[in-house]
Amino acid sequence: MKKPIKSRRTVQPVRSAAAVAVLAAALSACGAAGHPRSSSADQLSADPLTAVRSAADITGRTGSVHATTQLTTESADKKAAFTGTGGYDYVKRIGRLEITVPPGAATTGTIQEIVLPGTVYLQNTGAKIPAGKWVKLDVRQLPDGNLVSSGATDPAGAAGALRGVQSAELVGTETVGGVELKHYKGSLDLAKAAEATGGRGADSLRMGAQTFTTKDVPYEAWLDAQGRLHKVIETFNFTGVAGSKAPKDQVKVVSTVSLGDFGKPVEAAEPAAGEIYSVQSSESPSAK
Repeated sequence: MKKPIKSRRTVQPVRSAAAVAVLAAALSACGAAGHPRSSSADQLSADPLTAVRSAADITGRTGSVHATTQLTTESADKKAAFTGTGGYDYVKRIGRLEITVPPGAATTGTIQEIVLPGTVYLQNTGAKIPAGKWVKLDVRQLPDGNLVSSGATDPAGAAGALRGVQSAELVGTETVGGVELKHYKGSLDLAKAAEATGGRGADSLRMGAQTFTTKDVPYEAWLDAQGRLHKVIETFNFTGVAGSKAPKDQVKVVSTVSLGDFGKPVEAAEPAAGEIYSVQSSESPSAK
């Protein structure tokens, strides 16, 4: 599907205009159908490594979460910041984000993104796609697995990456919005995170592990007394020009995801078949 992939590039400012990618892996371990188990019994572990590695599962047991995101991409000559709002339903294993595109990006308007394990749907008001239509992509079609390619990091993917944490240090305690949070920092391995996640939900993590040039991804995480994730910052690096090691061709991506409203319902649904845009339908005789 060359045309949909091309449309994808229009929302991938890093590769086409000097920006980059998004973590769109869903938390498969927390995605069983039915009602989530109560997280009231969860408690933050005294061991930093265990605390951070457990954050994805504990957060998933809340059933759903709302989020604000910021993705900053920086190369030698360009810097751009994308912001987004949305949420993720861990029971239905689906999330939705609305992304604001900064001035000067390769595309215009806003980007709507619906994420499921291994699949992403994109709708861009500035792309050459019929109004109301969605482009459906398998994340394995994308070099970074959609970890950072649409200009935002989905909440489930950001938390899921923490399953691959290799080191964790307790920095201190901070009070944010009246909630006491423990602040940790360290590094994570996306390949290890993929192993711990498993299934289609690990596809994005596997692809990202192959694309990003830094195996040890730096992170910072803020957890509450129950071990739920309130904020995570992850820093990725990749080569903007294939095979190049020149400093001018390197791109840094800083993903920041803030979570809240745990358990509050999230409105997200997979697009109907008639809402999907495809090359075949657009080029069929009946469509001309």
